[in-house]
Amino acid sequence: MNSTDMPSSKLWTMNFIFLTLCNLCVYLNLQMITPSLPAYVSAAFGSSGTTISFVISLFAVSAIATRLFAGTLFELFGQRRLMFIGLIVFAVSTAGYALMQSMGALLVLRIVYGIGFAVAGTAFGTLASEIIPKNRMGEGMGYFGLSTSLSMSVAPVIGLWLLNGYGFGTLIAVSSALAVVVFPLAALIRFAARKGAASASASAAQNVRASGRGHSGFWEQGAMFPCGLNLLLSVTYGGLITFIALFGQEVKLGNVGWFFLFNALMVLIVRPFSGKLFDRKGHAAVLPAGAMFTALGLVLLSFASGMPMLIASALCYGIGYGMLQPSLQAWTIQRSAPERRAVATGMFYNSIDLGIAVGSVCLGFAASGTGYAGMYRLSALSMLLFLIFYVMHVIGSKQKPALSRTQAQTRTQTAD
Repeated sequence: MNSTDMPSSKLWTMNFIFLTLCNLCVYLNLQMITPSLPAYVSAAFGSSGTTISFVISLFAVSAIATRLFAGTLFELFGQRRLMFIGLIVFAVSTAGYALMQSMGALLVLRIVYGIGFAVAGTAFGTLASEIIPKNRMGEGMGYFGLSTSLSMSVAPVIGLWLLNGYGFGTLIAVSSALAVVVFPLAALIRFAARKGAASASASAAQNVRASGRGHSGFWEQGAMFPCGLNLLLSVTYGGLITFIALFGQEVKLGNVGWFFLFNALMVLIVRPFSGKLFDRKGHAAVLPAGAMFTALGLVLLSFASGMPMLIASALCYGIGYGMLQPSLQAWTIQRSAPERRAVATGMFYNSIDLGIAVGSVCLGFAASGTGYAGMYRLSALSMLLFLIFYVMHVIGSKQKPALSRTQAQTRTQTAD
C-alpha cells in the first residue's frame, strides 16, 4: 500500500517502520565504527593524536559539504534513486575499511564514507518528514529519532567489544552486514507523490516567499532559526563527547560512561512525549523547559564529584536533549516549503555536526584556562544564548502582525 493511501493521522505505517529501521541500521554502522577507529588507526599506522583527529573529522567535513547540495541532488536524481545511490556508496565504503593499507587510502575512504552517509541519512530524514502526518510531526520525529538515540547508546559498546575481542576485520564484517540489511528494508518502502502535491508545494512556496522566508540553492531561510538553535544545543554535546573522560580523570570519577547510559535512557523515554506536546501546544511548551533542563544538567555535571551527581546530571541533560532535538527538527520541517525539505533536513543535520565541531574546539580552549569543570559551566551559557534568542524571536513574531495591521491601517487612511 502506498503512503498516499494511508489515513492522514496514521503514524505507524509500514513505510514509517521500515524507514526507521533503515535509519537505525545506518547509525548502528556509524556508531560502531567511529569510536573504534582511533584505536585501530593508532595500532595499525602508529598515528599521532593529531592525525587521528584529522581522520575522524574528515568524515564530518565530507558529510557537511555533501548536504549543502542535498536539494539539488534530490531534484536531479529523485528521492528513491538517490537514497539507493547513497546506500551503495555507504555499504561499499564500509567494506573498504578492511582493505586499507595506507593512511592516504584511509583518508580518501573517510571522504567517500561521509558522502554515502550524508546522502542516505538526508534521504531518510526527508522521507520521514513526508511520511509523517503534519499534525503528528513532533511525535513522529521523536520516534524516528529514537533510532539514532538507541544506536548512540548501544553501538559504541558493541563496536569496542568486537574490536577488542575479535579484531577490526570482524567489526567491519558486522558493520558491512548492517549496511547490506538496509537494502531489502529500503526496497519495501512505498511512497508516491500525493495528488495535487505540485500545486500544494507551489502554494506553500508562495506563502514562504510572501512571509519573507526565501531560499537559495544551499539553504532554506525558514529553517535557519531552528537550525541555529540546534547548533547551540549541539555545542554542548560536543563538549560532552570530547571531554567527559578527561573531566572524569580531573575530578577522579570512576566510569563516566554511566553518564551516556543514563542520558540515553532518559532521551528514549522523553522523546515521544515531548513530540506529542510539541504537536498539541507548539514550540513554546517544549523549547524553554528543554533548554533549562539541558543547562541544569551541565551545571550539575560541573559540580559532580561522585556517581549520584553524575547520574543526576545525565538525567537532567537527557530530559532537555530529548525535549529539544526532535522538536527543533519538527519545527525546521514546519517552517520549510514542502519541495525544500531535503535542503532543510540537510541543514538540520549539518547544524548537529557543525555544533559538535565548534563545541569540541572552543570548549577545548576554554578548558585549558578554566579546567573541565569550569568548561561545563561555560558550556551551559550556550543554552542561555538559546533562551535569549528564542525569547527575542517569539517577541519579534508577535510584533510583526501588529506592525502589519498598523501599516495596513495607515495605507487605508492615506487612501481615504
